[in-house]
Amino acid sequence: MNAVPALLAEIPSPTQGVWDLGPIPLRAYALCIVLGIVAACYIADRRLRARGAPPWVILDVAIWAVPFGIVGARLYHVITSPDAYFGENGSILKAFKIWEGGLGIWGGVAAGALGAYIACRRMNLPFAMAADTLAVALPVAQAIGRWGNWFNNELYGKETTLPWGLKVYNWDTASGRALEAGGQPIVLGIFQPTFLYESLWCLGVAVAVWLLDRKYRFGRGRAFAVYVMLYTIGRFWIEALRIDDAQHFLGLRLNNWTSIIVFAGALIYFLRVRGPQERVTYDEDGKITRVSPDAVPALEAAEEHKALPAADATPDAAEAPDVAEAPEPAAAAAEPEEPGAEEDAAAEEAKEKQG
Repeated sequence: MNAVPALLAEIPSPTQGVWDLGPIPLRAYALCIVLGIVAACYIADRRLRARGAPPWVILDVAIWAVPFGIVGARLYHVITSPDAYFGENGSILKAFKIWEGGLGIWGGVAAGALGAYIACRRMNLPFAMAADTLAVALPVAQAIGRWGNWFNNELYGKETTLPWGLKVYNWDTASGRALEAGGQPIVLGIFQPTFLYESLWCLGVAVAVWLLDRKYRFGRGRAFAVYVMLYTIGRFWIEALRIDDAQHFLGLRLNNWTSIIVFAGALIYFLRVRGPQERVTYDEDGKITRVSPDAVPALEAAEEHKALPAADATPDAAEAPDVAEAPEPAAAAAEPEEPGAEEDAAAEEAKEKQG
């Protein structure tokens, strides 16, 4: 029994989160965000195609949603953590240094949804349908993106003696490296790995939404509401473990209150809104047309029929019944002579005898 704690004495953190490729710094935080976006686009594309959308139409949505989401996430972080930017030792210029960390998921989802809405309106793609397809993709992106916090040695929880505690270093955000003393990185302590908790929770949310959506076939944005509810539940208890600076209100961190409000809104939406899954079709030019709800069952039945294996055109010779060959039709009978032809021939013969 003592072997497990010995093997999991702690989870190490990186001592470096930036690698210089010549004049270009490669930051692990940004790389995790990019990988999360790529994974989300792939998942959302497959789910959109299953509902009739053109291949990779999600990229047209991402062109709007991703920039909006990043700006919104940064704004939320700056507004809810004002001391680092507007405080006595703060600098407003730090607000533009996204690579140093600091993105708020609430602002990212809200602003990203606005960007996605604009894109969907431009393409005649149902926004609720796009949201439902993203309900599985977004938590996967969040799960990957949280590892950027690990590389930055940030957003950890309380000190702990648990065998999976996270070793955290004293970090220089500007250089993206751990501070050193005597050639060794300075250790702050062993803390709760809240980044890992949230990453695993988000993966669980993605699987749960996928399974529930397959069973109940949510429409009208209800799958997205399920994602929001499940995520906020996890975020509430994970937020309670964190010890980084945050605004408090009535004894709770601001993000806890945000979780409560957002959960309530998603629950009300889920209970009040009803409707089938939206479907679309597109022509050879990629123009999207919405399928009316009444036509959806017929369209799905046609697609299922196409998916069935085609039957053989002819049965096997061994199974084919014996069929007697039909006799060839007899030669056509001679055409009957015209009426009066025999009398005319007799008259001609009589004239010849007289002559």
